[in-house]
Amino acid sequence: MAWADRSRPVARLRAGMPPRAGMARGNAVAVALWTAAGLGLLAGAWQWGATVLGPFVLPSLQETGQAMVRLAVSGAAGPALLATLVHALGGCLAGGAVGLVLGIAGGLALPVGAMSRPVFTALLGTPPIAWVVLALLWFGPGGAAASFTVAITAAPILFLAALEGVGSRDPALAEMALLYRAPPLQRLTDLVLPALADFLLPALATALAFSFKVAVMAEVLSGADGVGGGLATARAHFDLAATMAWIVLAVAVLLIADALLLAPLRGWRAAREGRAGVPPQA
Repeated sequence: MAWADRSRPVARLRAGMPPRAGMARGNAVAVALWTAAGLGLLAGAWQWGATVLGPFVLPSLQETGQAMVRLAVSGAAGPALLATLVHALGGCLAGGAVGLVLGIAGGLALPVGAMSRPVFTALLGTPPIAWVVLALLWFGPGGAAASFTVAITAAPILFLAALEGVGSRDPALAEMALLYRAPPLQRLTDLVLPALADFLLPALATALAFSFKVAVMAEVLSGADGVGGGLATARAHFDLAATMAWIVLAVAVLLIADALLLAPLRGWRAAREGRAGVPPQA
């Protein structure tokens, strides 16, 4: 592009600076090792708590693992996890798309942003439990209440991130793009989306995590199928091992969804920062 500065990677090489590919791989290995260490510490703390407090307060890792196996063998885990996944991802996708589109529009058009910001701020400040109660009154018990609650929770997170991201773009580059008559699609891909990346990725991770938490909570209260239904049954039977097993399974599905959906976006951002000469972030 005539109006964009693409010379920084070349300047780095001319200055004799080493390429960052090896550093990026080293960082990835370090992150993986520290992640494993953190999970190991968590498991150790869990087992220590189970030993000190006893199984009526915190089941051991072995008891929780046995409960997970029972849930998997009985066929209860698969459908429940799939139902929660549908409620969480479906609601997050619907609400996130609305918030993202309105956030980008609000960042580009002042009237849209000025009108939408207080509305989405109010939505963000409303406790999810209130939306669950309203959804039960509007839709009745079932999965619709969970999906609606997730959507109304995810929308303001993505809206505010998109609004701030678009507002952070370099005005000089935007003016130069207009001066050189860059096509609208090119302005979107080369100016707006890169400005959004640093804001949207943390917001997407937050929205995804909140979606699973809100979906499970709504399922517990609405009597819908899913992990929340399994938790309600375990609570009724006072089965702490099954309760912890459902929690671990839900978190595992969340981590898998995060790795499959957000890891490619993180890789794209790291590649973009590497081409621009920006040190990669963990």
